[in-house]
Amino acid sequence: MRVFILCTGRSGSKSFIKACQHIENYTASHESLTKKIGSERLDYPDHHIEADNRLSWFLGSLDTQFGKDAFYVHLKRNKKDTVDSYLKRWTYQGNILKSFAEGILLQGFKKHSEEEKQIIASSYFDTVNANIKAFLKDKPNKMEVNLENFTEDFIHFFKAIDAKGDLEMAKQSLKTANNTSKDSRPGLIDKIKNRLKG
Repeated sequence: MRVFILCTGRSGSKSFIKACQHIENYTASHESLTKKIGSERLDYPDHHIEADNRLSWFLGSLDTQFGKDAFYVHLKRNKKDTVDSYLKRWTYQGNILKSFAEGILLQGFKKHSEEEKQIIASSYFDTVNANIKAFLKDKPNKMEVNLENFTEDFIHFFKAIDAKGDLEMAKQSLKTANNTSKDSRPGLIDKIKNRLKG
């Protein structure tokens, strides 16, 4: 059985996979096939757990290839913290939020105001979670995991997929934040540098 962690991103997916790496009867990776194209994009091995926020844009293909045979986790984080985390990464190369703004919302390659960025990030959050929710409607093997209830939800997940391994070590690893955002919004870095100089 394959296990897919579906999420918006900025929701603890890397930490979730680090915890899953203490499971012995599954392999576990974070964004392992993101650079692949065509049929290789979803060529995940059996007994594998994959977290990749871009899978929310491949849900039709996931359904065709794995359908009801896979186990799906909808990994969620509260909206405010998710949006704030994405806004800190606005200028990062390959930022999915900016791609969503320019390629899906057709906002063009313009400089957005902070208010516009907030609206775009909020729309991205709502859109991705709605897509995942609709996709999971007919899936028998699924559960929701919330970052705010990480350890308890992970224990339920561990049991649900009949995992074998070191649950205590997995729980410990959930306490370490991974892939945290540094604020890249214009002006903030300069302000910090100026404060340090003064």
